[in-house]
Amino acid sequence: MKLRSVIIISGFAFLMGCSDFLDEDIQGKYSSATFYKTAEHALLATNACYEPLAFTSIENNIWVFGDVASDDATKGGIPGDQSEISFIENFETTADNGYVEAIWRHYYNGISRCNEVISKVPGIDMDAVLGNKYVSEARFLRAYYYFQLVNIFGEIPLKTEPVKTSEDLHIPLSAVEIIYGQIETDLLLAINGLPANISPANLGRASKGAAFGLLAKVYLFQENYTDALTYVDSLESLNIYGLLDVYKQNFMVDYENNIESVFEIQHLTGQVPFQGNSLHQWFAPPQENGYFFNVPRQDFIDEFEVSSGDVVDPRLDYTVGREGQIWINGESFNPAWSPTGFIQKKHLQPLAEIDKGSKGNGELNYTFMRYSEILLIKAEALNELGRSSEALYPLNAVRKRARESYLFDEDIAGFGTIPDGLLPPVEGAFQSDLEEAIRHERRVELGFEFHRFFDLMRYGKTRAENALAYINFNYETDRYFPVPQSERDINLNINY
Repeated sequence: MKLRSVIIISGFAFLMGCSDFLDEDIQGKYSSATFYKTAEHALLATNACYEPLAFTSIENNIWVFGDVASDDATKGGIPGDQSEISFIENFETTADNGYVEAIWRHYYNGISRCNEVISKVPGIDMDAVLGNKYVSEARFLRAYYYFQLVNIFGEIPLKTEPVKTSEDLHIPLSAVEIIYGQIETDLLLAINGLPANISPANLGRASKGAAFGLLAKVYLFQENYTDALTYVDSLESLNIYGLLDVYKQNFMVDYENNIESVFEIQHLTGQVPFQGNSLHQWFAPPQENGYFFNVPRQDFIDEFEVSSGDVVDPRLDYTVGREGQIWINGESFNPAWSPTGFIQKKHLQPLAEIDKGSKGNGELNYTFMRYSEILLIKAEALNELGRSSEALYPLNAVRKRARESYLFDEDIAGFGTIPDGLLPPVEGAFQSDLEEAIRHERRVELGFEFHRFFDLMRYGKTRAENALAYINFNYETDRYFPVPQSERDINLNINY
């Protein structure tokens, strides 16, 4: 069963850890004096650390920053609706933008819950191995939340202890390098306490492989390619990950928590309290009771390779709905309502699974990291270290799976034979050419999985400004989004 990460927390609301300081314990089933006493308390508190991962509300709007702020997508939706997204898309964001406020509050909420577990679970009289596992999960999750925040905001307050007094609210901004150092520390400490394999009863919990994978990505983002490669190797040595035969299966309920999934965020439909995936309604077409936000741009469509026989990379139609192609319900797609003529498909379920009336209560999980990304991290690290010939193998493994959809997907037109010239292996490229090939592959392989903007930013000024030239993006002024006004108002150690 999936991890039921949403817990009724009215009895231990002190775990929430927001910027408002309370001079008294919250009254309810538990107080700070009666909680963190048993192994059950430790489990409940650790489960609460997972809740901000899920897309149960618009508070978790990482897609706005990862996709809409990039060259892959535009806001979509009805003109004027959710206009604050447009300010983010156009890099006209002010500190009081509601989406900036929401993502900051949401992930710091997660960090605060993790701080409580890391601080207090070691003091509980319980099985030491189990207690260490819970603390390790909290460290992994804290690293995840900080990784997202540092890539959105840059310099941010580093909060690693529970809030005990009003003075604990006034934490100065730390340099990006300091935040990354804490992320590395948390993940390195978490590794030994996390299991390699997750049982069916604990799907969605952090694993050793997830920590290895996030560490590899953290080092990649810092251009520490040697350590990135070290932790890719550590993940691969577990011998539990691989590529699915068909790319689209990664985005289908029937294939959730599969061998390609390194870290997958769980959702359950029809639960009380709510645990469904609200992205269905935000991204779905209007005729399916959706708001059709986060729609692909033509530039993203044009990134996909086409064979000499005019056969397109099959990942395009697995990712995007476009005119004349078959939609997820089986009908021909008519994009007349779409502002770009396209819609993304990866986060949607067919009506046979989630009907119009339940559109905002989907069951589809979100996979933060897939093994295909691990292969692309490996290819990039090897190439940057001057080992370009070795980088070809992981890069071409990703391309091979994509073209072999024609051998394994019975629903694809032309099933049974790979079209001539489709996604040929990359061969004998110079380092600079291979760098471009790997960046291209990341874009089409991971499109609309909320990674693109962060990739553009780590590629540097020239690449980012060229990709976002249509909105006059300036790397020096627009690289990071502003610290929210709410944090500026309450935190006396932040001065602007």
